[in-house]
This record gives sequence, C-alpha cells and structure tokens, in this order.
Amino acid sequence: MLLLLMLLEMPPVIWWIMALRACGLIIFRRRTIPKVSNDSIQFLMLQTSYGTHHWTPPKGHVDPGENDMEAAIRETQEESGLDTTQLIIVEGFKSELNYLVNKKHKTVVYWLAEVKDYNVEIHLSREHQAYRWLNLEEACKIAHYKNLEAALREAHKFLCSTP
Repeated sequence: MLLLLMLLEMPPVIWWIMALRACGLIIFRRRTIPKVSNDSIQFLMLQTSYGTHHWTPPKGHVDPGENDMEAAIRETQEESGLDTTQLIIVEGFKSELNYLVNKKHKTVVYWLAEVKDYNVEIHLSREHQAYRWLNLEEACKIAHYKNLEAALREAHKFLCSTP
C-alpha cells in the first residue's frame, strides 16, 4: 500500500519512465455460423514456457523507436508466426490494462485482429509452449488475471455488437 501511495505521488514523468509497456493483438477466428454467438468466435491464447506458464494473447514490450501498433504486430509475428498478410486489424477496438508487476507499473495495450484463414498455422516462439483456440468462457477461465478476462469479454462484446 505504501508503495502504491509513493507511486501516485510521483510526478507523471517519473511514473512514465519507471513504467513497463507492452502491446499485443487479441487474435480471433470465426466459424461460418450465420449469427455471431459464443460458439462462433474463438480467441488465440498462448501459454508461456517460463514462470507460472500463464496464458495470454500474443504481446510484448515496445522497443525503442517503435510505436504501440508496430510493437503489437512485431510481437504477434514473433510469438505466433502470424503476420499482417494473415490478419485483419479490427477498427474501433482498443483495450488498455494497467497493473503492478515486480513493483513496477505495467500497461498492456491490445487491439483486435481476425485471422483471414480459419485453419491458419500457428508457429510458436521459444517463449511459448502451447496454444489453443478457445471460446470466450474457456479463454476467460485460463486467462487467470481479471483484467485480461475483462479485456476478452470487452472484445467479444464489441465483436457481437458490430456487423
């Protein structure tokens, strides 16, 4: 609690310098079912090969000289093998997660992207040991973190509300 109070009292410039920033894409695919439903949308979740082996969409740190979207696309390609020729970036959706990790503020920004080919091959990097295509409830169950679960639900709601 004391650490949080100290962080909140810091000037914004210091807060930003200390912050960690990552960006990624919430990748999804749709089955050709006439109406969008829980069963027609599946999210790509990657399991890390380190630490607690948690599951997330592809994401990673922003490199110097890179903007957020460039980082999201680069990390997605590095971690899943998917590049911009295989994806459609969905306009109008952006989700920002903020939390503390190792006593540092971390921001993760996600955009939505749909794979063009439902049966696209995923090629994992060494950072990940497994992947799964999961419906909303299954993805939320393995997401483990409430803010990631909220981002997945927000993405699903957005997809179901747009034609």
